Amino acid sequence: MAAGRSSLPAPAMAAGAALATILVLALTLGTLGAVFHRAGGAGGFVPSDWHALRFTVSQAAISAVLSLLLAVPVARALARRRFAGRKLLVTLLGAPFILPVIVAVMGILAVFGRSGLLNDGLAWAGFQRVSIYGFSGVVLANVFFNLPLAIRLILQGWQDIPAERFRVAESLGFRSGDIARHLERPMLWSRAPGVLVTIFLICLTSFAVALTLGGGPKATTVELAIYQAFRHEFDLGRAASLASLQFGICALATLAAARFTWASGIGTGLDRPVIRQDAAGLGARTRDAALLVLASLFLLAPLAAILIAGLPRLSSLPATVWQSALRSLAVALTATAATTALALPLALASAWRVLGRIPGRIPGRIPDIVAALPLASSSLIIGTGLFLMFQPFVRPGDIALPVTVAVNATMALPFAYRALAPAARALEADYGRLAASLDLRGTARLRHLTLPRLARPLGFAAGLTAALSMGDLGVVILFADDGSTTLPLQIYRLMGAYRMEDAAGAAVLLLGLSLGLFWLFDRGGRGDA
Repeated sequence: MAAGRSSLPAPAMAAGAALATILVLALTLGTLGAVFHRAGGAGGFVPSDWHALRFTVSQAAISAVLSLLLAVPVARALARRRFAGRKLLVTLLGAPFILPVIVAVMGILAVFGRSGLLNDGLAWAGFQRVSIYGFSGVVLANVFFNLPLAIRLILQGWQDIPAERFRVAESLGFRSGDIARHLERPMLWSRAPGVLVTIFLICLTSFAVALTLGGGPKATTVELAIYQAFRHEFDLGRAASLASLQFGICALATLAAARFTWASGIGTGLDRPVIRQDAAGLGARTRDAALLVLASLFLLAPLAAILIAGLPRLSSLPATVWQSALRSLAVALTATAATTALALPLALASAWRVLGRIPGRIPGRIPDIVAALPLASSSLIIGTGLFLMFQPFVRPGDIALPVTVAVNATMALPFAYRALAPAARALEADYGRLAASLDLRGTARLRHLTLPRLARPLGFAAGLTAALSMGDLGVVILFADDGSTTLPLQIYRLMGAYRMEDAAGAAVLLLGLSLGLFWLFDRGGRGDA
């Protein structure tokens, strides 16, 4: 064991993971410290801050619970059915999660807004129109974004139940309720807490949704209160205190999820196709079909509304929109490279720690904790901290895009790491000893083993990062000038100027670029695998 351990490239890998750890800590905790230092300490809370805290926690909790409750029956229907176009449907149902927030908000308004399809239908039927601004609108948008994520995660849990378990259940005469009690519910107990807390954290720190659909005194989140403290009052102490409060809530939620997560104990199988005799009845087929149709309408109707409204305007967009699109492309590609450079060494370090290859070098669960830190951080705090660090040397507008790159790369790290870490652990478990026996180390190991075997998750992680970065409307809204406007910010300004047709055309452009980047990276990873 000692010989095998000495032949592995632990020093280079540990150095890369250590550098990534330092950078992430500097960008999260370090920037928070910079804001505290500039403010001269913590600021006091005002009554509106406590209202913002209650609103934030309540909307995040309700959004997470609704997303999970709606995802379970839809994922079960997908797991039980095989039909033509199923893979395409699964792909389309996942599109809203990588949809740019500003584009999704426009789609939601086109369907559920004051002049949307739903309200037009209500008015035609003689009912009063409803408003989705405020609490209900924020929850609706959060469910729209996170329901696809919950469906994919829960569906993976159903697919992990071996086909042999269902065959045994059939031989024992289990009915649908028996299968749910002995197979499906244990899986859900093992998956649901992690899914719930992930969505809760995403909703807790969302900014663009609250900015566009909330924003009033009664519909302000902590993240939006941080923005207002910066933008309107420049009260750095209060902003830093709010960020610390948000960080503490996120940390408590993560610890609670770990405390209430249990192993499912379903075991492994032979990867045979699952045959569900308990779902063969007409009633079960009808229910599953209805669930899939309703979920598809809810998730795809806003997307269709944007395409219908924006496609005719695409060819006549002003030059400023195309210039902003080029800036967004540069930001997205640079952030993707930075996120990959951070996530890969952390994922490999996590794999080696789990396998006991480098005891003492990266102790405990440090890679997991470091990769999760951005979920609890405020992108506005990270951006402002970087601006404060560089303010004595450069003008804020001159570094708006580099700071946006750094923030986007940091905020996408948790998703990229979660895509890479399981594959990295499987790689080291399957090929680590063979690589050691061949004395394969350094760049040769990276080129011939690591990158080829991790091409698929790397492509997915890069595509996800590029799409999220392309559509980000976060820190750039604080400091960008006319020479550093990104495409999401350009759309937001067009909406504010009531140029809705141009905004719809720019939204279609942003949608195409985001989905195109995701497809190119994801397809490239699958092609090289």
